[in-house]
Amino acid sequence: ERAMAALKQMVVPLVKVRRDGQVREISAHELVPGDLFLLETGGAVPADGRLLESVNLRLQEAALTGESVPVEKSTAAMANEDVAMGDKRNMVFMGTAVTYGRGLAVVTATGMLTELGHIAAMIQAVESEATPLQRRMTQLGKGLAIAALALVGLIFSIGLLQGKDVNTMFMVAISLAVAAVPEGLPAVVTIALALGAQRMLKRRALIRKLPAVETLGSVTVICSDKTGTLTENRMTVTILD
Repeated sequence: ERAMAALKQMVVPLVKVRRDGQVREISAHELVPGDLFLLETGGAVPADGRLLESVNLRLQEAALTGESVPVEKSTAAMANEDVAMGDKRNMVFMGTAVTYGRGLAVVTATGMLTELGHIAAMIQAVESEATPLQRRMTQLGKGLAIAALALVGLIFSIGLLQGKDVNTMFMVAISLAVAAVPEGLPAVVTIALALGAQRMLKRRALIRKLPAVETLGSVTVICSDKTGTLTENRMTVTILD
């Protein structure tokens, strides 16, 4: 859901297109493959497209490639089309911004069929793995359940063999099963992780999910994209003399 929301935020609400020889403004949602759309300085690219005209056109593609330097675009055909997205100089991609120049492109893909849409789909498809602590907790729970069932069955059988009342033995078995469940264990684990998160906060590390505390405890090197993660890709004035 967050990926889809971010994708919608990066879609341009209005875009200039050339239809029937006339330039008009339409909603970005109305774009279809084959439409011709105009690119101007300061505008955002509403869809993936192939450049047809380019005048000193430069695009900021940090949202897709992480490269902070604007990329110069051209209409020249490429000898090899099977290259990385950042090297496709004759293509423009949704979610990028025009920093300089102008151009004209034909829509090749829209929405979730764009490169940005593919990235959003990949993010949605990623499944979170259980941490070692969570796996051990699951194994412990299964082990306790098996042991409790075996013990309850044994005591219930012994009681019946001794001629005790079935209802009484059933209540005893239920009581033993409930007593075998460590109700306070999840709370203890959560408190321990919360204390770890509090200690990390004192070291200027904010934890969004408690299970990450255990994972970060064994991390030695963190690899992260710089633009948009550690920096905002925006110049600011710090000192004015």
